[in-house]
Amino acid sequence: MERKLASVQRVHGLEPIPNADAIELAHINGWQCVVKKGEFRAGDLGVFLEIDSIPPDREPFQFLWRPKNAAPGEDFARPARFRIRTMKLRGALSQGLLLPLDALDLGGYEEGADLTALLGVEKYEAPQPILGNGAIRGPFPAFVPKTDEMRVQSVPDVLAELAGQPYVCTLKYDGMSATFCIDPETGDFHACSRNFSIEYGENDIWQIARRLELETILRRQPGLVIQGEICGPGIQKNRLGLKQRTLFVFSLYDAASRRYLNDAALRAFCADNGLPAVDIVGQGDAFAHTLESLLELAQGTYPNTANEREGIVIRPRQETSSAVLGGRLSFKAISNRFLLKEGD
Repeated sequence: MERKLASVQRVHGLEPIPNADAIELAHINGWQCVVKKGEFRAGDLGVFLEIDSIPPDREPFQFLWRPKNAAPGEDFARPARFRIRTMKLRGALSQGLLLPLDALDLGGYEEGADLTALLGVEKYEAPQPILGNGAIRGPFPAFVPKTDEMRVQSVPDVLAELAGQPYVCTLKYDGMSATFCIDPETGDFHACSRNFSIEYGENDIWQIARRLELETILRRQPGLVIQGEICGPGIQKNRLGLKQRTLFVFSLYDAASRRYLNDAALRAFCADNGLPAVDIVGQGDAFAHTLESLLELAQGTYPNTANEREGIVIRPRQETSSAVLGGRLSFKAISNRFLLKEGD
């Protein structure tokens, strides 16, 4: 499912913020964000920009970065790396930006309409670690799904889809996504970043591939694709406190059958091949979590550190599809404590 960075969304409710006369909280899907008091009523539609959205450098978004003492009509360029972020205003958690439809002259759009391209909203991507001398070999292999998960606040209906099913919640590692596979047509082994196949050399991804003998492993089972997170020194502040870079496997994809293997099969594969799998944070025989309880479970620290963990990934124990997501039933809950303290 493609993430809608900017979309038409309905205000499901409003609530006051203690000791705040000019602002209140609006609830949109599973998100909440601060809005001007009286600007919306419950049931109204508005233009909602999710966190990590980069708004276009034009009115009516320039108020976000224009200094309060600026002269009327004075233009200020959008600061580098500016994005919509998680923050607290008057003690209230605010995630996203909600504007009235008429502020953007967007009447006539229905609830859920994706406005990302129309408005020119872009996605913020954290700076990626330097891949040594790793030149781009080519595009990401077309036969492999890219690694990405929707945040539960954007798709709260997935909770009902998973309700009552056996489930597993795994730790979300804050590192660099990597995919390893063998092309079924050419027989070539690929070591990939999030978006590209990387040329062989002394770079992070190929060093991991060689040290863990991933090509040898996959040659024995060429239909399988290993996907994981590379963590360690020099990558995203090394919040796990590792002494060397390590791959934590979070998905095992069967390219021949076009399906993911379930969690038990992934762990058996990792155990058989000496690969570390992502840690399990919670599991059960009948999923009954709420949005609030998942966000609470997402909070915590990485093992043997005082560093905030990024969050968790939630899946059924047996792989299944999701009508809400239009694909694999798999989603994430990011720790708000992480976003507030370390998500820069």
